[in-house]
Amino acid sequence: MPEARVPRTGLGFDVHRFATGRELWLGGVRFEGEDGLMGHSDGDTICHAVADALLGASALGDVGEHFPESDTATEGISGSALLGRVVELLDRAGFTPSSCDVTVVADRPAIAPRRQEIRSRLAEILAIPIDGISVKATRPEGLGLAGDGIGCLAVAVVA
Repeated sequence: MPEARVPRTGLGFDVHRFATGRELWLGGVRFEGEDGLMGHSDGDTICHAVADALLGASALGDVGEHFPESDTATEGISGSALLGRVVELLDRAGFTPSSCDVTVVADRPAIAPRRQEIRSRLAEILAIPIDGISVKATRPEGLGLAGDGIGCLAVAVVA
């Protein structure tokens, strides 16, 4: 029987400015009626932060290394697709996600009404039970941390 891997933890952070005329996607869930986020991709800060946390936990680099802005093939890629590709990279390296904790930093939109949808979508992408996914949010309280956009911190555990 193969030896079990020691769990490893990674931290991810992502932030994008609001951009009028773009769709807002967070955690693979569309928020209709909200301004989207600027970026080479769809700007899904949750998926990007989770991807960086997973890559960090497995010591496989970061999102910018695997999906550089200079790569026209990934221009406009959805956060869900990007995160799915990261899960594939982990699998090839022998790692499996086991849990993820996300904190969104934004004045808007409200995350709580969509929390379960986001948890469900992330669990689906990571192929782990929903009880391994936590999603929370906080407002920057005027400190300028994400007043013109959305930031996200994520911690992920892989084995």
